[in-house]
Amino acid sequence: MKAQAVRIHETGGPEVLRVEEVEVPVPAAGEVRIRQTAIGVNFTDTYNRTGLYKQKLPIVLGHEAAGIVEAIGEGVQGLKEGDRVAYAGGPIGAYATARNYPAERLVPLPDWIDDQTAASVLLKGMTAEYLLLRTFPVQKGDWILVHAAAGATGGIVCQWAKFLGAHVIGTVGHAGKVPVAEANGAEKVVVTAQENWPAQARDFTDGVGADTFEGSLKTLRMRGLLVSFGSASGPVPPFPLSKLNDMGSLYATRPKLWDYVAQRKELMESAAALFDVVHRGAVKATIAKTFPLAEAAEAHRAIESRAITGSIILLP
Repeated sequence: MKAQAVRIHETGGPEVLRVEEVEVPVPAAGEVRIRQTAIGVNFTDTYNRTGLYKQKLPIVLGHEAAGIVEAIGEGVQGLKEGDRVAYAGGPIGAYATARNYPAERLVPLPDWIDDQTAASVLLKGMTAEYLLLRTFPVQKGDWILVHAAAGATGGIVCQWAKFLGAHVIGTVGHAGKVPVAEANGAEKVVVTAQENWPAQARDFTDGVGADTFEGSLKTLRMRGLLVSFGSASGPVPPFPLSKLNDMGSLYATRPKLWDYVAQRKELMESAAALFDVVHRGAVKATIAKTFPLAEAAEAHRAIESRAITGSIILLP
């Protein structure tokens, strides 16, 4: 069958995104075909588009979507035609009206969550889950610093951390985003445009990338942990391990979601934990804007503008 997809043949700005017709073959063994109803736009998509994260071209972008199972390949169990499902992670190729996807990487959707909400929260929410529950298991009373606290992922991290009983210091790029970060659960908010923001954060007691790395280290207590999970301002440059020693025997890690949901059991547990806090109302997914699939370039311009304080969804 034929489908519409957004594909790139070269890396670059949003203008390299092209809407093309692609062939979706009969699902192979272990795969299902999904008619996609909502597609999540994430910063990692822009990394693939620019070449920061290398991919063999040409390629259809996108890591997250929700939809309906339309066809089932040989050997697939536990799914049937008409089931509502979602996914977050590889293989890349979500920017399409339909696609084939490995059945074992699909998450069945509960009846109470709609497709757009699922597509807006799964990748960001499971990222928050592994950061807060497994990379550093946050306990009641802990103080944590969350960058981009008014953004889609940072906002979910803040809400979930508050639910866990942590004290959250949030950072934002400018003063206009302070109320959003506070609404997300940040007790204290620091504006990183101010030169002394690390000192301000320390007085109260990494998802942005290069722009905040050095400052983030300066906010940590002795033997503190820095978790760098994004590169919105570019990759963190190499630094000597001795710096961690000099600044108080610090720890630093650069995790990614895929390594925390590598096994199906991990994937299902992470999704279940996320759906639980969303169902309880502890975490609210905010959809800032929707775009038709054909306007994926505009969606990329919107997310890269840093003006968005919620999720962006493409509608096939």
